[in-house]
Amino acid sequence: MRISSSALSTFGALLTVLALLGATATWIMAAQRGNFHPAEMACEACHLTGSSVKPEQAHLLIASQEKLCASCHQNTNQVSHPSGFAPRSKLHADYPVDWKGDLTCSTCHEVHGKTPGIVRGNRRGRELCLSCHDAQFFVRMRDQGNSMMASGHLDAGSGMADARLDAYSRQCMACHGAKGDSDATSVDRNMVVRHGATSLNHPIGANYAKAMKFGGYRQVSQISKKILLPGGVVSCVSCHEGYSKTHGKLVISKAKSTLCYECHDL
Repeated sequence: MRISSSALSTFGALLTVLALLGATATWIMAAQRGNFHPAEMACEACHLTGSSVKPEQAHLLIASQEKLCASCHQNTNQVSHPSGFAPRSKLHADYPVDWKGDLTCSTCHEVHGKTPGIVRGNRRGRELCLSCHDAQFFVRMRDQGNSMMASGHLDAGSGMADARLDAYSRQCMACHGAKGDSDATSVDRNMVVRHGATSLNHPIGANYAKAMKFGGYRQVSQISKKILLPGGVVSCVSCHEGYSKTHGKLVISKAKSTLCYECHDL
């Protein structure tokens, strides 16, 4: 039986689609198992080319690095150093961009090393940051970049003792509260954040779904995706960006109470 070239082309396309679906399914199942680092997974969990990955086509992934990493590291794209963009200046040779010229997770992290996810090279803290940023970048910040130089990520595993707060808020307060921030921020016994010398105060640690039952709040599906509710609770990162040129910048402008109305249905 003779098969036409068009039929062969269609069959080839079908095989490609099936390969993509299979790779995506492997990725999803791996993420659900919480077993996703490259050292523990088959190549096809990330690479379109399956098990025969070669240097010249290793960049062909089933999704962006940000999406692949975030499948296990939840909220990482919102509470970490920005990723998935083209840097304005050339980076140090130790920190490679991807095939598109974008800074990605693997720019700073060695994903295929003996310890998956370890930071590349020997630089840490301020020295690591200054590999890409000039000193003036941090001088212009309110905290002179101290928060960013401590870590490129807000750590969801922060060990600060106050279990009433979500992990991100605990890490925020480790600097803005316990370490004597010049504009000392505190959380009182009623779980209200007191923003230093200003009159801006707001509860945190409250379960949003439970609060909705009392009325006066919008459905979670109606709230901007910029407002994070880690573990379903109101957090410092619900209103503030941890990583931006203006450290602690509001995720949405407070002009005309726009930020307030994202959650409050008044």
